[in-house]
Amino acid sequence: MPHDHDHLTPPGVPHKHPFQEDHPEPETYHQLLGVALHEVLLDKGVYTMDEMRVRLERIEGITPETHGARVVARAWMDDHFRATLMDNAFAAIKGMDMDPGYAEITVLENTPSIHNVVVCTLCSCYPRSLLGRPPAWYKSKSYRARVVREPRAVLAEFGTPIPDNQEVRVHDSTAELRYLVLPMRPDGTDGWNEQQLAELVSRDSMIGVARARQPV
Repeated sequence: MPHDHDHLTPPGVPHKHPFQEDHPEPETYHQLLGVALHEVLLDKGVYTMDEMRVRLERIEGITPETHGARVVARAWMDDHFRATLMDNAFAAIKGMDMDPGYAEITVLENTPSIHNVVVCTLCSCYPRSLLGRPPAWYKSKSYRARVVREPRAVLAEFGTPIPDNQEVRVHDSTAELRYLVLPMRPDGTDGWNEQQLAELVSRDSMIGVARARQPV
C-alpha cells in the first residue's frame, strides 16, 4: 500500500507524494536525490503530477516497432532522409512527427566493415523516445561490463558472430547522448515499402546486438 516515506528522503526534503504500488521504492543515494528533485519541481510548479502522468503514459506507449523501426525503414528507403538522420537525428526524427526526447541522439550506421553496438556502462541510458523501455539484459551488470571488454564474445552469445574482417565499435551512452544503430538493409528487399521494411527491424538490431531480420 502507498504510504509516507519521510525516512527514505534526504534530510530537509520531506517526501510528500506517495509512490505508486508498481514503482520500486528508492534505495540508493542518487535515487533518493531524484525523489528530492522531483518534490522540489512539483512544489515550484515546474510541472504537475497530471502532466507527469500524461508524459509517462506517452512513454509507455512507445515501442521499437512504432518508432525506431519506422526511422530505420525510412532511412533505408530515402537517401536524403538518411543523410539528414546521420547529420541531425533530432531534426530528422521530429520531421516524422515523433518526439526525439530531450537527449541528443547520434545514429551509428553499420556497414560491411564496421559493426556498432551500444551500452551504458554507468546505468541504463537508452533512446526511450524511439525504443521504449530498455530490456533487462541491457541494464544488467554483466552486459555493461562484458560488452566493453569482449564485444565479439558477447555478440556471439546473442547469435550475432562478427567476422574477423569487420571492426566492432562499442559506444557508451550518457545522460546527454543516446545512440541508435542503423543496421544494414537486408538483401532482397528492393521495392519494399516502409511498412514491409520496418517489420525486418528489431529492437536488438537498433542496439547492435543483432542484425536486421532476413526476408522470408
